[in-house]
Amino acid sequence: MSVVVISVEGALGRVHLNRPEALNSLNLEMVRLIQDGLDRLEADPAVQVIALTGEGDRALCAGGDIKSIWTHGRSAPEIPIQFWAEEYRLDARIARLAKPWVAVMHGICMGGGVGLCIHGRHRVMTETVRFATPEVGIGYFPDVGATWALARAPHGLGLWIGLTGATIGAADGIAAGLGDAMVPSGAVPALLADLAAGVDPEAAIAAHRAEPGPSRLLAQAGLIERAFAGRDMAAIMQVLRDEGTAFAAETVALLARNSPTSLVLTLHLLRMAAGSADLETCLDREFAASDLALTGWDFYEGIRAAVIDKDRTPHWQPATLEAVDEAALLAGLRPLPTLFAA
Repeated sequence: MSVVVISVEGALGRVHLNRPEALNSLNLEMVRLIQDGLDRLEADPAVQVIALTGEGDRALCAGGDIKSIWTHGRSAPEIPIQFWAEEYRLDARIARLAKPWVAVMHGICMGGGVGLCIHGRHRVMTETVRFATPEVGIGYFPDVGATWALARAPHGLGLWIGLTGATIGAADGIAAGLGDAMVPSGAVPALLADLAAGVDPEAAIAAHRAEPGPSRLLAQAGLIERAFAGRDMAAIMQVLRDEGTAFAAETVALLARNSPTSLVLTLHLLRMAAGSADLETCLDREFAASDLALTGWDFYEGIRAAVIDKDRTPHWQPATLEAVDEAALLAGLRPLPTLFAA
Protein backbone atom coordinates (compact mmCIF):
# COMPACT_ATOMS: atom_id res chain seq x y z
CA MET A 1 0.00 0.00 0.00
CA SER A 2 0.95 3.63 -0.38
CA VAL A 3 3.02 5.29 2.35
CA VAL A 4 0.14 7.79 2.62
CA VAL A 5 -3.43 6.52 2.26
CA ILE A 6 -6.06 9.04 1.20
CA SER A 7 -9.66 7.96 1.69
CA VAL A 8 -13.19 9.27 2.11
CA GLU A 9 -15.64 7.89 4.67
CA GLY A 10 -18.92 9.77 4.47
CA ALA A 11 -18.20 13.38 5.39
CA LEU A 12 -14.68 12.55 6.53
CA GLY A 13 -11.57 12.75 4.41
CA ARG A 14 -8.65 10.77 5.84
CA VAL A 15 -4.93 11.42 5.46
CA HIS A 16 -3.36 8.29 6.95
CA LEU A 17 0.42 8.01 7.31
CA ASN A 18 1.34 4.43 6.45
CA ARG A 19 5.04 3.89 7.04
CA PRO A 20 4.94 2.20 10.47
CA GLU A 21 8.28 0.43 10.05
CA ALA A 22 9.87 3.93 10.09
CA LEU A 23 7.48 5.29 12.73
CA ASN A 24 5.69 7.11 9.90
CA SER A 25 8.69 9.41 9.43
CA LEU A 26 8.20 11.87 6.58
CA ASN A 27 10.07 11.80 3.32
CA LEU A 28 9.56 13.85 0.18
CA GLU A 29 7.29 11.23 -1.39
CA MET A 30 4.97 11.42 1.63
CA VAL A 31 4.90 15.21 1.63
CA ARG A 32 3.89 15.20 -2.03
CA LEU A 33 1.26 12.51 -1.50
CA ILE A 34 -0.29 14.55 1.32
CA GLN A 35 -0.35 17.64 -0.88
CA ASP A 36 -2.03 15.71 -3.69
CA GLY A 37 -4.47 14.19 -1.23
CA LEU A 38 -5.43 17.58 0.12
CA ASP A 39 -6.09 18.76 -3.44
CA ARG A 40 -8.58 15.92 -3.86
CA LEU A 41 -10.21 16.21 -0.45
CA GLU A 42 -10.61 19.97 -0.62
CA ALA A 43 -12.23 19.66 -4.05
CA ASP A 44 -14.63 16.88 -2.96
CA PRO A 45 -17.97 18.46 -1.96
CA ALA A 46 -18.85 15.44 0.17
CA VAL A 47 -15.88 15.99 2.45
CA GLN A 48 -16.66 18.31 5.35
CA VAL A 49 -13.63 17.64 7.56
CA ILE A 50 -10.15 16.12 7.10
CA ALA A 51 -8.42 13.98 9.74
CA LEU A 52 -4.75 13.08 10.06
CA THR A 53 -3.99 9.66 11.52
CA GLY A 54 -1.04 7.29 11.56
CA GLU A 55 -0.62 3.54 11.16
CA GLY A 56 0.48 1.53 14.19
CA ASP A 57 0.39 2.16 17.91
CA ARG A 58 3.94 3.47 18.25
CA ALA A 59 3.78 6.78 16.43
CA LEU A 60 1.72 9.26 14.51
CA CYS A 61 4.95 10.59 12.99
CA ALA A 62 8.45 10.51 14.45
CA GLY A 63 9.64 13.42 12.30
CA GLY A 64 11.49 13.88 9.05
CA ASP A 65 13.69 11.19 7.55
CA ILE A 66 16.90 12.51 9.09
CA LYS A 67 19.01 9.59 7.86
CA SER A 68 18.37 10.74 4.30
CA ILE A 69 19.17 14.33 5.23
CA TRP A 70 22.41 13.21 6.93
CA THR A 71 23.36 11.18 3.86
CA HIS A 72 22.78 13.97 1.35
CA GLY A 73 23.42 17.13 3.37
CA ARG A 74 27.06 17.61 2.41
CA SER A 75 27.21 15.90 -0.98
CA ALA A 76 23.84 16.94 -2.41
CA PRO A 77 22.38 19.71 -0.21
CA GLU A 78 19.72 20.47 -2.80
CA ILE A 79 17.93 17.26 -1.73
CA PRO A 80 17.25 18.21 1.92
CA ILE A 81 16.63 21.82 0.88
CA GLN A 82 13.93 20.64 -1.53
CA PHE A 83 12.41 18.44 1.19
CA TRP A 84 12.27 21.29 3.69
CA ALA A 85 10.82 23.71 1.12
CA GLU A 86 7.95 21.39 0.24
CA GLU A 87 7.42 20.29 3.85
CA TYR A 88 7.19 23.89 5.08
CA ARG A 89 4.75 24.81 2.32
CA LEU A 90 2.60 21.85 3.40
CA ASP A 91 2.64 23.03 7.02
CA ALA A 92 1.53 26.50 5.93
CA ARG A 93 -1.21 25.00 3.78
CA ILE A 94 -2.57 23.00 6.71
CA ALA A 95 -2.84 26.23 8.71
CA ARG A 96 -4.92 27.80 5.94
CA LEU A 97 -7.15 24.86 4.97
CA ALA A 98 -10.71 25.87 4.20
CA LYS A 99 -11.98 22.60 5.70
CA PRO A 100 -11.39 21.71 9.37
CA TRP A 101 -8.23 19.68 10.00
CA VAL A 102 -8.36 17.23 12.91
CA ALA A 103 -4.91 15.90 13.84
CA VAL A 104 -4.99 12.83 16.08
CA MET A 105 -1.68 12.69 17.94
CA HIS A 106 -0.85 9.30 19.41
CA GLY A 107 2.44 7.70 20.35
CA ILE A 108 5.51 9.55 19.09
CA CYS A 109 4.71 12.91 17.56
CA MET A 110 7.94 14.79 17.00
CA GLY A 111 9.72 17.01 14.48
CA GLY A 112 7.98 16.94 11.14
CA GLY A 113 4.98 15.24 12.73
CA VAL A 114 4.55 18.28 14.95
CA GLY A 115 4.31 20.50 11.86
CA LEU A 116 1.47 18.38 10.47
CA CYS A 117 -0.51 18.79 13.69
CA ILE A 118 -0.05 22.04 15.58
CA HIS A 119 -1.11 24.41 12.81
CA GLY A 120 -4.46 22.72 12.16
CA ARG A 121 -7.81 23.81 13.49
CA HIS A 122 -8.32 20.88 15.89
CA ARG A 123 -5.36 19.26 17.71
CA VAL A 124 -6.33 16.06 19.52
CA MET A 125 -3.88 14.27 21.80
CA THR A 126 -4.40 10.80 23.22
CA GLU A 127 -3.06 9.55 26.54
CA THR A 128 -0.26 7.78 24.66
CA VAL A 129 1.20 10.85 22.96
CA ARG A 130 4.93 11.48 23.30
CA PHE A 131 5.25 14.98 21.94
CA ALA A 132 8.57 16.78 21.45
CA THR A 133 10.56 19.21 19.38
CA PRO A 134 13.87 17.42 20.07
CA GLU A 135 15.96 19.01 17.33
CA VAL A 136 18.36 20.82 19.69
CA GLY A 137 19.61 17.35 20.61
CA ILE A 138 20.77 16.66 17.05
CA GLY A 139 22.43 20.01 16.40
CA TYR A 140 19.37 21.50 14.73
CA PHE A 141 16.44 23.63 15.94
CA PRO A 142 12.63 23.37 16.12
CA ASP A 143 11.36 23.95 12.60
CA VAL A 144 8.14 23.15 10.63
CA GLY A 145 6.71 26.36 12.05
CA ALA A 146 7.28 25.21 15.62
CA THR A 147 9.01 28.49 16.47
CA TRP A 148 5.72 30.29 15.71
CA ALA A 149 3.70 28.03 18.02
CA LEU A 150 6.28 27.64 20.81
CA ALA A 151 6.82 31.40 21.02
CA ARG A 152 3.10 31.85 21.69
CA ALA A 153 2.80 29.34 24.50
CA PRO A 154 1.84 30.90 27.84
CA HIS A 155 4.35 31.43 30.67
CA GLY A 156 7.35 30.63 28.49
CA LEU A 157 6.36 26.95 28.36
CA GLY A 158 7.19 26.85 24.66
CA LEU A 159 10.72 28.05 25.31
CA TRP A 160 11.15 25.27 27.85
CA ILE A 161 9.83 22.69 25.39
CA GLY A 162 11.85 23.96 22.44
CA LEU A 163 15.15 24.48 24.24
CA THR A 164 15.16 21.33 26.38
CA GLY A 165 13.84 19.11 23.59
CA ALA A 166 12.12 17.08 26.30
CA THR A 167 9.21 14.74 25.64
CA ILE A 168 5.86 15.78 27.09
CA GLY A 169 2.40 14.24 27.33
CA ALA A 170 -1.10 15.48 26.65
CA ALA A 171 -1.52 17.53 29.84
CA ASP A 172 1.62 19.57 29.17
CA GLY A 173 0.92 19.82 25.45
CA ILE A 174 -2.55 21.23 26.04
CA ALA A 175 -1.28 23.60 28.75
CA ALA A 176 1.25 24.95 26.24
CA GLY A 177 -1.43 25.48 23.59
CA LEU A 178 0.00 22.80 21.30
CA GLY A 179 -3.10 20.63 21.63
CA ASP A 180 -6.76 21.37 22.23
CA ALA A 181 -8.20 18.26 23.89
CA MET A 182 -7.28 14.82 25.15
CA VAL A 183 -9.32 11.97 23.67
CA PRO A 184 -8.54 8.49 24.99
CA SER A 185 -7.07 6.24 22.32
CA GLY A 186 -9.93 3.79 22.77
CA ALA A 187 -12.39 6.54 21.80
CA VAL A 188 -10.61 7.58 18.60
CA PRO A 189 -12.55 5.14 16.34
CA ALA A 190 -15.83 6.55 17.67
CA LEU A 191 -14.57 10.10 17.15
CA LEU A 192 -13.70 9.33 13.53
CA ALA A 193 -17.08 7.63 13.04
CA ASP A 194 -18.84 10.75 14.32
CA LEU A 195 -16.85 12.92 11.92
CA ALA A 196 -17.74 10.57 9.05
CA ALA A 197 -21.41 10.90 10.04
CA GLY A 198 -21.20 14.66 9.69
CA VAL A 199 -21.03 15.64 13.36
CA ASP A 200 -19.41 19.05 13.83
CA PRO A 201 -15.75 18.53 14.80
CA GLU A 202 -15.95 20.62 17.97
CA ALA A 203 -19.03 18.73 19.13
CA ALA A 204 -17.51 15.37 18.22
CA ILE A 205 -14.29 16.09 20.11
CA ALA A 206 -16.22 17.42 23.11
CA ALA A 207 -18.27 14.22 23.23
CA HIS A 208 -15.17 12.04 23.54
CA ARG A 209 -12.72 14.22 25.40
CA ALA A 210 -11.38 13.34 28.84
CA GLU A 211 -9.39 15.25 31.42
CA PRO A 212 -5.67 14.90 30.72
CA GLY A 213 -4.67 15.30 34.35
CA PRO A 214 -2.46 17.98 35.86
CA SER A 215 0.26 19.66 33.84
CA ARG A 216 3.71 19.36 35.40
CA LEU A 217 4.97 22.31 33.37
CA LEU A 218 2.06 24.53 34.36
CA ALA A 219 2.85 23.80 38.01
CA GLN A 220 6.33 25.23 37.35
CA ALA A 221 5.09 28.14 35.24
CA GLY A 222 6.44 30.82 37.57
CA LEU A 223 9.99 29.51 37.45
CA ILE A 224 9.86 28.78 33.72
CA GLU A 225 8.58 32.26 32.91
CA ARG A 226 11.19 33.91 35.10
CA ALA A 227 14.14 31.81 33.95
CA PHE A 228 13.42 31.82 30.23
CA ALA A 229 12.98 35.57 30.18
CA GLY A 230 16.76 35.78 30.54
CA ARG A 231 18.58 37.84 27.93
CA ASP A 232 20.60 34.86 26.67
CA MET A 233 21.25 31.20 27.38
CA ALA A 234 23.88 31.97 30.03
CA ALA A 235 21.38 34.10 31.95
CA ILE A 236 18.71 31.40 31.66
CA MET A 237 21.08 28.77 32.99
CA GLN A 238 22.15 31.00 35.87
CA VAL A 239 18.57 31.57 37.06
CA LEU A 240 17.93 27.84 36.95
CA ARG A 241 21.12 27.01 38.86
CA ASP A 242 20.33 29.63 41.49
CA GLU A 243 16.82 28.26 41.97
CA GLY A 244 18.07 25.10 43.63
CA THR A 245 14.93 22.99 43.08
CA ALA A 246 14.75 19.50 41.60
CA PHE A 247 12.85 20.76 38.57
CA ALA A 248 15.39 23.53 37.96
CA ALA A 249 18.27 21.04 38.21
CA GLU A 250 16.48 18.69 35.81
CA THR A 251 16.01 21.54 33.34
CA VAL A 252 19.71 22.44 33.54
CA ALA A 253 20.61 18.82 32.81
CA LEU A 254 18.23 18.71 29.84
CA LEU A 255 19.69 21.89 28.40
CA ALA A 256 23.28 20.81 29.01
CA ARG A 257 22.95 17.70 26.84
CA ASN A 258 22.02 19.74 23.77
CA SER A 259 24.18 21.44 21.15
CA PRO A 260 25.33 24.82 22.52
CA THR A 261 25.13 26.26 19.01
CA SER A 262 21.59 24.95 18.60
CA LEU A 263 20.55 26.46 21.94
CA VAL A 264 21.80 29.90 20.94
CA LEU A 265 20.21 29.70 17.49
CA THR A 266 16.92 28.32 18.82
CA LEU A 267 16.58 31.04 21.44
CA HIS A 268 17.17 33.64 18.73
CA LEU A 269 14.56 32.05 16.43
CA LEU A 270 12.00 31.83 19.22
CA ARG A 271 12.53 35.46 20.22
CA MET A 272 12.21 36.53 16.58
CA ALA A 273 9.08 34.40 16.17
CA ALA A 274 7.43 36.11 19.13
CA GLY A 275 7.44 39.35 17.19
CA SER A 276 6.53 37.90 13.80
CA ALA A 277 3.27 38.69 12.07
CA ASP A 278 2.46 35.24 10.71
CA LEU A 279 3.45 31.61 10.40
CA GLU A 280 4.90 32.04 6.93
CA THR A 281 7.43 34.59 8.19
CA CYS A 282 8.65 32.06 10.75
CA LEU A 283 8.83 29.28 8.18
CA ASP A 284 10.93 31.47 5.90
CA ARG A 285 13.28 32.23 8.80
CA GLU A 286 13.50 28.53 9.67
CA PHE A 287 14.23 27.74 6.02
CA ALA A 288 17.19 30.11 6.09
CA ALA A 289 18.40 28.51 9.33
CA SER A 290 18.08 25.05 7.77
CA ASP A 291 20.44 26.13 5.02
CA LEU A 292 22.86 27.36 7.69
CA ALA A 293 22.67 24.08 9.62
CA LEU A 294 23.75 22.08 6.58
CA THR A 295 27.11 23.89 6.59
CA GLY A 296 27.87 23.29 10.27
CA TRP A 297 29.37 20.47 12.31
CA ASP A 298 26.78 19.85 15.02
CA PHE A 299 23.91 18.83 12.73
CA TYR A 300 25.85 15.90 11.28
CA GLU A 301 27.46 15.02 14.61
CA GLY A 302 24.09 15.05 16.38
CA ILE A 303 22.47 12.73 13.84
CA ARG A 304 25.53 10.47 13.89
CA ALA A 305 25.32 10.07 17.65
CA ALA A 306 21.54 9.65 17.78
CA VAL A 307 20.70 7.66 14.66
CA ILE A 308 23.78 6.39 12.81
CA ASP A 309 26.19 5.09 15.47
CA LYS A 310 23.62 5.43 18.28
CA ASP A 311 26.32 6.01 20.89
CA ARG A 312 24.43 9.00 22.34
CA THR A 313 27.68 10.87 22.88
CA PRO A 314 27.80 13.77 20.44
CA HIS A 315 30.96 15.88 20.43
CA TRP A 316 29.66 19.39 19.91
CA GLN A 317 31.83 22.08 18.33
CA PRO A 318 32.06 24.36 20.19
CA ALA A 319 31.44 22.30 23.29
CA THR A 320 30.25 25.07 25.64
CA LEU A 321 27.81 27.96 25.52
CA GLU A 322 30.61 30.36 26.41
CA ALA A 323 32.51 29.38 23.28
CA VAL A 324 29.63 30.05 20.87
CA ASP A 325 30.23 33.24 18.89
CA GLU A 326 26.62 34.37 18.69
CA ALA A 327 27.32 37.35 16.43
CA ALA A 328 29.17 35.23 13.89
CA LEU A 329 26.53 32.52 14.06
CA LEU A 330 23.63 34.87 13.41
CA ALA A 331 25.57 36.71 10.71
CA GLY A 332 25.47 33.45 8.75
CA LEU A 333 21.68 33.42 8.88
CA ARG A 334 21.14 34.85 5.42
CA PRO A 335 17.54 35.10 4.26
CA LEU A 336 16.66 32.89 1.32
CA PRO A 337 13.96 33.78 -1.22
CA THR A 338 10.57 33.37 0.43
CA LEU A 339 8.82 30.04 0.11
CA PHE A 340 5.52 31.82 -0.28
CA ALA A 341 6.08 34.32 -3.07
CA ALA A 342 2.90 35.19 -4.93
